[in-house]
Amino acid sequence: ISHRSIDRSTMTATAKMSSLLLVLTILCLATLCTHSFVTPRRVNTFKYKYNMVSQEHFQESIVPEEEDSSDDNDDDDEMIVDVKEVAPTPVEVVKKETPPLLIPLDDDDDDTQFAAASKRKMELMLCGRETCTDVIRERVVGNQNHLEFEGPATGQVCYTWDDENESNSNNKSKPKSSVLMLVKRGDDELIRIAAEAIKELCKTDNLEVHVAPELSAKLKHYYGVDDQKIKLFEPAPIPGFGGNHVAMDDELMGNSSNEGLLVDGADGTGTSSPDLVCTLGGDGLLMHAGMMFQAACPPILCVAGGSLGFLTRFSRDEMVEAIKIALGLSQGKDDDAFEFRDPTEIRPSYKLLKESMSSFNLGLGNRICISMRMRLDVRVVNREGVVRARFNVLNEVIIDRGASPYLSALECFVDDLHLTTVQADGIIFATPTGSTAYSMAAGGSVVHPAVPGILITPICPHVLSFRSMVFPDSVVLRCYVPDDARSDASVSFDGRYRRVLHRGDSVQVQMSHYPVPTINRADHSADWLSSLKENFNFNSRARQKPNGQEFDSST
Repeated sequence: ISHRSIDRSTMTATAKMSSLLLVLTILCLATLCTHSFVTPRRVNTFKYKYNMVSQEHFQESIVPEEEDSSDDNDDDDEMIVDVKEVAPTPVEVVKKETPPLLIPLDDDDDDTQFAAASKRKMELMLCGRETCTDVIRERVVGNQNHLEFEGPATGQVCYTWDDENESNSNNKSKPKSSVLMLVKRGDDELIRIAAEAIKELCKTDNLEVHVAPELSAKLKHYYGVDDQKIKLFEPAPIPGFGGNHVAMDDELMGNSSNEGLLVDGADGTGTSSPDLVCTLGGDGLLMHAGMMFQAACPPILCVAGGSLGFLTRFSRDEMVEAIKIALGLSQGKDDDAFEFRDPTEIRPSYKLLKESMSSFNLGLGNRICISMRMRLDVRVVNREGVVRARFNVLNEVIIDRGASPYLSALECFVDDLHLTTVQADGIIFATPTGSTAYSMAAGGSVVHPAVPGILITPICPHVLSFRSMVFPDSVVLRCYVPDDARSDASVSFDGRYRRVLHRGDSVQVQMSHYPVPTINRADHSADWLSSLKENFNFNSRARQKPNGQEFDSST
């Protein structure tokens, strides 16, 4: 029994000693580990400010705490860039009206100043298919390369006439203004209105009226309108435009025997193109005028004389006065009444409604508002790469199946990237002006005429997922008829000059450098919205009455 007691006592003491040694060992290891992980690297931290751009332009100044850097073994020039190694510190928010910049607070920290000053400067440029330019609306601001917009991509365009040269010159040498009158064919009432307007315009000093030979003969024979100020206008062919399927006697091709655009009835000398075009008809006459000027087109004043008149915002009674104001021969409203309003300005709703119902205000402050209506430069290229036709279209170019009973089979590309395979009745490439024409009837989007874009709208596609698309005006679109297509296709330009696309032929569509400027009655947005509401009854329905009372729309 005594031996057992001794063994038990020895075992108990041994166990206690082992436990004590184990505890001491764990404590030592824990101490070593804690010292190894907790001891941070010696760093030279710096104070800085970081300005946040907010709606109130407030500034947040984040100041990390300085750590002890008294250790002589550490390098004083060592700096930690990874902010994850710095312990989080409270943030002090200071309201200031300063631009967003990274500014060192410690003027003695030369390394920090050098880091901010030596940051590389970013430069922007806009690169096209051939060249690059630095004239863009995107800009780089500040040392931190903040990317901003200079302003909107588009806006309201206005023009005014420079009277400085006229004031310095004699009355005898004062330059003459000219207007080309285009009247809808086959409408005797419109020809009568044009005759009265031309008589009135001929009484204006330094103004010439240009008319087509056919219209000139009718005016002289039926209405006795004959004046030395009336000049004959014949469109001249534009090199590079037209097509081999267009007759040489067509108005687009012009008369190749004439060297100039205008023929003076007195001495036969040619003069320059008109300063203004006035169309008395419908929207089709505007597209006809655009076809006549395939290159640079003068401003067009559209007077309503057709059936719909979506683009004709001037009435017949306003025609003569509007022509004089547009040419700078008559004064519009006073300059004091004209002012450009900031679109971001907050105004009461009743003032907005009153301003939207304003009357005729052409020529406010001698500034004529115009819409720069984009056109599409369309080229038909055969298999060998030869351009067979080229047109500048105002509304749309349509590729369809023509007289074939089969679906059109087309391969479409965007900047040489495959877009889709078209299996439909056809496809429409439309401008923003043409978005309210065939494209809208086919289910396309309605686009403001100032938006720089190209619309692609399928015509009755054989899939449910092919929807209308809008691309920027910088892209080049191509569609060709593949060799395995069941039949040929057909292409038309603003509904005219239809021609067959054989297998291997392609159509190239891109932005034209020659827009069609149309004169606004008010401005581009007011004219466009008024046309949508008046002609298409845009979103028109009976308004609900307020609950429990009668509603008087006049209030």
